[in-house]
Amino acid sequence: MSKPREELNPFEIAKRQIDRVGRRLKLDPGLIELFKTPKRELTVNFPVRMDDGNLKVFTGYRVQYNDALGPFKGGIRYHWNVSLDEVRALACWMTWKCAVMGLPFGGAKGGVICNPKEMSRGELERMTRRYASEISVIIGPEKDIPAPDVYTDAQTMAWIMDTISMSVGYAVPEVVTGKPVGIGGSLGREEATSRGLMYATREAAKRTKMNLKGASVGVQGFGNVGYNYARLMHDEIGAKIVAVSDSRGGIYNPDGLDPMKVLAFKEKTGSVQGFPGSKKVTNEELLELDVDVLAPCALENVITSENAARIKAKIVAEGANGPTTPEADDIMYERGLVVLPDILANGGGVTVSYFEWVQNMQEFFWTKREVDEKLEGQMVRSFESVWNMAQKEKVDLRMAAYMVAINRVAEAYRLRGIYP
Repeated sequence: MSKPREELNPFEIAKRQIDRVGRRLKLDPGLIELFKTPKRELTVNFPVRMDDGNLKVFTGYRVQYNDALGPFKGGIRYHWNVSLDEVRALACWMTWKCAVMGLPFGGAKGGVICNPKEMSRGELERMTRRYASEISVIIGPEKDIPAPDVYTDAQTMAWIMDTISMSVGYAVPEVVTGKPVGIGGSLGREEATSRGLMYATREAAKRTKMNLKGASVGVQGFGNVGYNYARLMHDEIGAKIVAVSDSRGGIYNPDGLDPMKVLAFKEKTGSVQGFPGSKKVTNEELLELDVDVLAPCALENVITSENAARIKAKIVAEGANGPTTPEADDIMYERGLVVLPDILANGGGVTVSYFEWVQNMQEFFWTKREVDEKLEGQMVRSFESVWNMAQKEKVDLRMAAYMVAINRVAEAYRLRGIYP
């Protein structure tokens, strides 16, 4: 049995991380306290007319965590388990992710408590538009720019953009990112997280003298991030994808799998399991396979103190948010494994969100090639700063990433001063 949600409070975990890093950086205790406190929190309760004619009241949140480096940035999720503390933690982590990626953004997050699987498209649209109008008082291109997250997508962003545009009387594409390309979305956004993850894996391989051509790769999670990562590693790097999985389980073939063929099979049958020529493995077994690179791209807390000693991959590239527990981090670091932490490894998504915002603000759009090249530059620079910090301070890459990020935000306060 897993612990009940309350005992694994994500915001308490986020605050403990800040304490550890703050003490190591010898930051002013008042500044550490500031970093553990969101700047602004908005809770909204609003009615939506459902398809059967009844009114239903929904609760939504928008937490704006820190804007020392620039406007707030962060996704909006629709989920039955959304809580204020979860949104606070996610907004906090977005702050550090933007900082480590060198973006001029602060961190924010939003969410609505609902079950999108049980709602019609019309109900989702009406709920989205009402939620957008409720939070419109604090969002905007220069203030706070939302994006998609769990159970929200480009269509959700299109509805939010339209709602805000209707209220001001002109089109405001730059109010959200992750939009459809037809209304100002950026080329390359769909695969940005995976492409960034590929660049991070490549940089780690260079420094550990691993030849990725022909290297074996296991990918847990075959959604947007996992599939695109597998495809890019296969097509552009020449790595051998030997295992992939979805929520039902996984498949393994030591001779390699073609990600595009596996996707076609999954779209036809509903799962990767049963793919011709593959052996069935569980999601848990996939993590412990003898592979060179392991990419957890599904759920949080899958690598724990229970299984960390059995992870055989030399590089663990975190495509998901929070797939590794702190105890597991310590075990893998002692064993000499290289864990690419989520706030660095999957920072490609928010980086291309930033590119989309820039393109909207200047009303001038880039080719996919330009987007990919700029993303590569940003990932390589961010990786170098984290790797150098880890070498200098003799810490693992997660601690190094947090040190780089928190240092950058602290520096912004040193330069800006405290008002008044």
